[in-house]
Amino acid sequence: MTDIKQTKYLNVTLVALSLALPTTAQLSKPKITEFDAPGAGTVSSPACAPNCGTFAFANNALGVIVGYYTDTNIVPHGFLRTPDGRITSFEAPGAGLGHGLNLGTLAYAINDLGVIAGQFEDSSDVFHGFVRFSNGSFTTFDAPGAGTGTSQGTVAWDINPEGATAGIYIDGNNVTHGFARSGHGEITSFDPPGSVYTVPCLETCLSPDGTIIGFYSDANNVTHAFVRDPDGTITEFEAPGAGTGAYMGTYTASINSLDTIAGYFFDPNNVAHSYVRTRNGKFTEFDAPGAAGAGTAAFSINLFGGVTGEFFDVNNVMHGFSRSAGGVFATFDAPDGGRGAFQGTRPSTNNAEGTVAGWYVDANNLNHGFVWKP
Repeated sequence: MTDIKQTKYLNVTLVALSLALPTTAQLSKPKITEFDAPGAGTVSSPACAPNCGTFAFANNALGVIVGYYTDTNIVPHGFLRTPDGRITSFEAPGAGLGHGLNLGTLAYAINDLGVIAGQFEDSSDVFHGFVRFSNGSFTTFDAPGAGTGTSQGTVAWDINPEGATAGIYIDGNNVTHGFARSGHGEITSFDPPGSVYTVPCLETCLSPDGTIIGFYSDANNVTHAFVRDPDGTITEFEAPGAGTGAYMGTYTASINSLDTIAGYFFDPNNVAHSYVRTRNGKFTEFDAPGAAGAGTAAFSINLFGGVTGEFFDVNNVMHGFSRSAGGVFATFDAPDGGRGAFQGTRPSTNNAEGTVAGWYVDANNLNHGFVWKP
């Protein structure tokens, strides 16, 4: 990252943050707000489970949230929620809207300028990437080499302040590869050496300077984390304590402007633990207080090193956590979250203010959005 680019990003983010931060008179105890997109389905049906309802995927420094919801016809639609609670749904040009076909539009990431990245599935069940600008206009794109068959194509998962995007494409042989797309539209595909399945991670896995993080599976189904520098150099890493058996290993989940990474790993007992990794490779591993069952998974790290994610209790109920850069935890639950196994509260991203966006699963296995303010 050049000093100029880093300063530019920090200035944009800090200006946005200054507009979003509360005054002293507004400071209060943590608060969680639940919400559903208008038109979201109200029951979980076999046709869409476990993806029925409203999913909040990402929030920016101004507190704008993006995600998607499934309607009563099992069609996904993208949405944008402003800090005052107003929700606007949108469709990418070319998105299929056929009844019961699970086509439609999914929004995954938003930068501090309000530009959104995501995917849509057309009426032939082919995926395409999109960028939606703050004025509501779209650019759609396909990675070279992306397949054109059913459940093949291009999926955009990340966007940075420069408008660059990253994600995956599925080729004609149903093999998954990573791609990087510049703000000007140039697309480069990549795979770490030894990868049979490459995945740049979702929402906040593309830094301001163009560094991409993700993970890949090798021929033995072991997962390895990677960092791809802007020049294309790929570095693999493993969290200390990560298991080396099939379906174990290290996952990345988020990178901030200082190239500090948050993620999680599965140990030899297939229990998840979280970590923070600095640019020089130093690891800090941690578990949320009360974590048991499936363990702890960190999903997002913000500008100041705060981390959010989920942990499971002894009954495998999901709970949210926020961890400061100094290691201080706060835990939280959506009031209407279910109390059965794999129900409960599932954070997704945290912005510079520490506000967390995500979703919760109720007792009927229906998903709903939430925003938690510290």
